[in-house]
Amino acid sequence: MQHISLTPFGRQPATSSLLAARFQADKAPALPQVDKWAVFNALREARTRLGLTDRDLSVLYALLTFLPAKALEDGAQLVVFPSNAALSDRAHGMAESTLRRHLAALVAAGLICRQDSPNGKRYAARDSAGGLAVAFGFDLRPLLTRADDIFRIAAEVTEAAAALRRQREALVLRLRDAAKLLAYGQDAALPGDWAGIEARLLPLRAALRRKMDPEQIAGLLDQAGDILRAISAMLAFPTEESNGTAAHFGRHHTDSNPDSHAFEPCPEKGRAAEAGSPDTEANPQDEPETPLPLYLVLKACPEIEAYANGNLTRWPEFIATASEVRGMMGISASAWQDACQTMGHGTAAIVVAAMLQRFASIQSPGGYLRALTAKAAEGAFSPGPMVMSLLNTNQRRAA
Repeated sequence: MQHISLTPFGRQPATSSLLAARFQADKAPALPQVDKWAVFNALREARTRLGLTDRDLSVLYALLTFLPAKALEDGAQLVVFPSNAALSDRAHGMAESTLRRHLAALVAAGLICRQDSPNGKRYAARDSAGGLAVAFGFDLRPLLTRADDIFRIAAEVTEAAAALRRQREALVLRLRDAAKLLAYGQDAALPGDWAGIEARLLPLRAALRRKMDPEQIAGLLDQAGDILRAISAMLAFPTEESNGTAAHFGRHHTDSNPDSHAFEPCPEKGRAAEAGSPDTEANPQDEPETPLPLYLVLKACPEIEAYANGNLTRWPEFIATASEVRGMMGISASAWQDACQTMGHGTAAIVVAAMLQRFASIQSPGGYLRALTAKAAEGAFSPGPMVMSLLNTNQRRAA
């Protein structure tokens, strides 16, 4: 009669954690069968949450290679019994003392169970037909019983890493906008405390070299937003006209948040209304929150002024003109509405004006706008670099 030992061989005592791991391994698994390498790949993602090191996983990988089957299956023989020499060889020559330490870590993590023989050796006894009657070594069944939990943890770790990456991308974009707008303000000799802004910006850019957690990045995002708002306020004092006309661009409220919904949609008049499109028109008394001053956008994107009914001196007029132009560019009403809801009306209008400026080089304006809207929904898009690139191009042509 076969007896599965619950206790380890030698001087190692039985502990509550060892017994709990053994009883957990005997439970019916949520997944009756799972690919062993799929579980291992999930463990690579989840290893920090499970307290494992890369060397622990190297030993586990070596153990898995001794299991002939590709799948971990309920009811199958999942005990592997390699000698220390064979296991060390497949672990790239790892010393036996190191090997024992990592095997103990895998046992403590509840990923394998010891199934020790009476003399502590690892071996298998075969029946008359050549099949395994009993095997003593390391039981891989815990990997099967915990597979669903491992997959869940791996998914959580992957999602957290992606969220952190998006946070960091958003921070990089804000700092890039701040740095380039700072350089523009200094080069144009605009009034303002540019030295103070630069002093606030330097430690934030230096912090990007460090590895940061989500809370630290969130704090830097807030600081970068404050800096952008300060820069936008200083850029709202124009020192020159955007197109050589006598149009005056008054000071208006600006904000670094491109996702503002303070500008509410309403039925549009003019050509878009005649076409029956569901575009939106601004209330002439309202000023949307925008990431850039209007005069700077018009200086970078002068083409849109040819489609205006008059001088574009306020954001509502600019947004209404962009709303009409988007139809001429082949951008659908739904793509425009999605952009307005995600980016904010002011930012969406800036994007359309920038696309109009480079219309000849854009194959699918509607698809391009939807792609930028998707990036904006993830916090990975800002119109600042687009406008500054156009501005630099215009300045080079003028030179």
